Amino acid sequence: MAVESLDMKNTKEREQDNSLIEFQETLKEAVNILNYPTQVFEFLKKPMRFLEVSIPVRMDNGQTEIFQGYRAQHNDASGPTKGGIRFHPDVTADEVKALAGWMSLKCGITDLPYGGAKGGIICDPRQMSLDELEKLSRGYVRAVSQLVGPTKDIPAPDMYTNSQIMAWMLDEYDHIREFDSPSFITGKPIALGGSKGRETATSKGVLYTLQMVCELRKMHLKDTRVIIQGFGNVGSYLARYLDELGAKVIGIGDMLGGLYDENGLDIPYLLENRDSFGIISNRFNSSISNQDLLEKECDVLIPAAISGVINKYNASKLNCNIIIEAANGPTTKEALNILDEREILVVPDILANSGGVIVSYFEWCQNNQGYYWTEEIVDERLKEKMTASFLKVYHTSKRYGVNMKVAAYIEGIQKLAEASRLRGWLKF
Repeated sequence: MAVESLDMKNTKEREQDNSLIEFQETLKEAVNILNYPTQVFEFLKKPMRFLEVSIPVRMDNGQTEIFQGYRAQHNDASGPTKGGIRFHPDVTADEVKALAGWMSLKCGITDLPYGGAKGGIICDPRQMSLDELEKLSRGYVRAVSQLVGPTKDIPAPDMYTNSQIMAWMLDEYDHIREFDSPSFITGKPIALGGSKGRETATSKGVLYTLQMVCELRKMHLKDTRVIIQGFGNVGSYLARYLDELGAKVIGIGDMLGGLYDENGLDIPYLLENRDSFGIISNRFNSSISNQDLLEKECDVLIPAAISGVINKYNASKLNCNIIIEAANGPTTKEALNILDEREILVVPDILANSGGVIVSYFEWCQNNQGYYWTEEIVDERLKEKMTASFLKVYHTSKRYGVNMKVAAYIEGIQKLAEASRLRGWLKF
């Protein structure tokens, strides 16, 4: 099962509980820059709907365990909501609400006809059998089935979920609705209506973002030294693409630690020998901590695991020129202030990792049309979207004299606010 890597849980390294507060603080800053009235911030600072569910699962040992799940729908003014479902032991209600808000902004930045949503279940899939995961997946769909659907709220994979879990969820939804609904969920196996290129979409989006940064800074990708913190689905595919294009991947991290070689790592070997959870560092006596990995010298640092790994405790110690956020919320607001002072460019998550939702949109379109595209067409259209979105945010940052994160919020908010105004929900 290909999954996102879990990582450090120390509060100094992971300030996830602040994710909703940080979303709201940056949202307020962007609303003020746009001179929107306070009602815009009050309306967008939290989800329009939030559901908390209890899911009973008969475990393999015969005992019934009750799992807590969530679904947040941030805003549906621009269209149905869209967002992944994560299985993780540290899922919180506030995290899911923040992630739904970030997804709304992603859809605004990339001009998709969606609002943002997010789901999560508090569990540890590493300790669960496939049978237990299937029961949990189906139970979640039963619990939220009244709120989701092809024209209401479209789920997708996220941390610790994959195409097989999406297949179980699709099948359960079809049983409930009694008709075939491939556009109910994205990130499905291709045999069930999934899109070619969906599994690698987030990684390719990050790659296209890095290529844009290199072009603007007149850097050559082949001369670039990159560290990727996280070796799950996103990090591993990204490492492969960078290695194939001649970039020097000098560091990778997984949930147990990191590997570093200033001369470049043997990426094909690491990919071949990592386990199903993206773990490879335990095979080496020379592994280092993730904290040490983050502080190693490189040109580009790509956090691709969990939130809060770059924070006020380590931001001043980083030895990179560019940070591209492949994970959701890997850099705290306090850390970003420090990085701005150090003139380190940070390309924010809601721009850099939007490739996943873009190709999920393509999958939804293909399901609705009943016509499926080649991988070449998917990649071409993904690159077009990523390039246009990057340039839009970059020029906005220059226009307003703000960092890329605030610029991304400015771009993301405008479509949400205008759609809400046109519907008569807001008056300004």
